[in-house]
Amino acid sequence: MRAMVFDGSTPVLQEREVPDPQPAADQLLIDIHACGVCRTDLHVIDGELAHPKRPLIPGHEIVGTVAALGRDVTGFAIGERVGVPWTGQTCGHCRYCASGRENLCETPGFTGYTLDGGYAERTVADSRYCFRLPARYPDLDAAPLLCAGLIGYRTLAMAGDARRIGIYGFGAAAHIVAQVARHQGREVYAFTRPGATASQQFALELGVTWAGGSDETAPAALDAALIFAPAGSLIPAALRAVAKGGIVVCGGIHMSDVPSFPYALLWGERRVASVANLTRADGHAFMQIAAQTPLQIKTTPYPLADANRALDDLRSGRLAGAAVLTTR
Repeated sequence: MRAMVFDGSTPVLQEREVPDPQPAADQLLIDIHACGVCRTDLHVIDGELAHPKRPLIPGHEIVGTVAALGRDVTGFAIGERVGVPWTGQTCGHCRYCASGRENLCETPGFTGYTLDGGYAERTVADSRYCFRLPARYPDLDAAPLLCAGLIGYRTLAMAGDARRIGIYGFGAAAHIVAQVARHQGREVYAFTRPGATASQQFALELGVTWAGGSDETAPAALDAALIFAPAGSLIPAALRAVAKGGIVVCGGIHMSDVPSFPYALLWGERRVASVANLTRADGHAFMQIAAQTPLQIKTTPYPLADANRALDDLRSGRLAGAAVLTTR
């Protein structure tokens, strides 16, 4: 099968013919139709996340159909459409798994990082961590739900019942979570790169209350701020924007160093929190929301062989919405 492979020596992926994977007892063999390109993939191949599998097939927003079942698999059928997310396995017995926090598992496996992922024509995945996808979304639109959507959902959930939400970094995750928040009756304020007028216009088209640069001041104090851009300097900026008792939630797996800031920005019971991975309960809850809510998913398709171009477009900020690799 064809695959785009990261060998660890260069951030440029290599197109290779590799053997078809074989499903273990609990795994599905999946014919891949689409795989989203996530900023986490950039963090892996740019060396910002330590100790990836090498060689590695990246990609963790996988949509495909079941081609074969491991001997112990139940609940799935050959030909069924499934999604494979970032969390690929957990131990099930560490103190985090035992307390319902498998997203913090001590010995996890992550798709497209420590486990081979979806920049390929086929993959295997533990059936217990795969999701059924809402039928209303075609493959191209379903792929971003599996990370941008899931992480956006968990980030929003950590904001509690905050009514006035600021979103910093209006990319793949933000454009989905903004629609979920609007559907829940919240006000949404979008902060983009300064001067990114196209992204600001896109945000307004999705129904946000206000859109501007991250160097601008929102017209109202925020109850919560969600940060998806990997820029640590946005944390002090977001703290300035939230009202007393507000929360700043960082939704990315990697962020540049946070600059020092005066304690006065944090005082008033403001909080800063991070989101780490996701639980299967998150996935099932979000897929129900996505099934019930007509989300507008903005995607740019690329052939599998053009994975490097998709990554470069994401790295440079040329994308609005999500890049998705296709195999057909």
